[in-house]
Amino acid sequence: MFDVLQRITDLRLARNWSEYQLSVRSGLPQSTISSWYRKKMLPTIPSLQKICDAFDLSLAQFFAVENCTELTDDQLSLIKQWELLTAEQKQAILNLIHSIIFQ
Repeated sequence: MFDVLQRITDLRLARNWSEYQLSVRSGLPQSTISSWYRKKMLPTIPSLQKICDAFDLSLAQFFAVENCTELTDDQLSLIKQWELLTAEQKQAILNLIHSIIFQ
């Protein structure tokens, strides 16, 4: 079963963010984020959308990585690394790939 809170934790730790940093980036109070863990509650969809926005992910991307069973290990690794990039870094990678393919 997909563990939403663990996924949030994994994404946060991969970026070396504290709960406070996630709260600032998402616009959610830190107390709200902390209470999800203390009370073992799931965030609402609007709150989860704010979390995804902070991570620069869509809701589909948030849930998809765990369930991508048809991808190779290399492909999964690339997706996980991609999630750590900023929007500017993602664009730079896309430009590089485009220049390699269409040179």
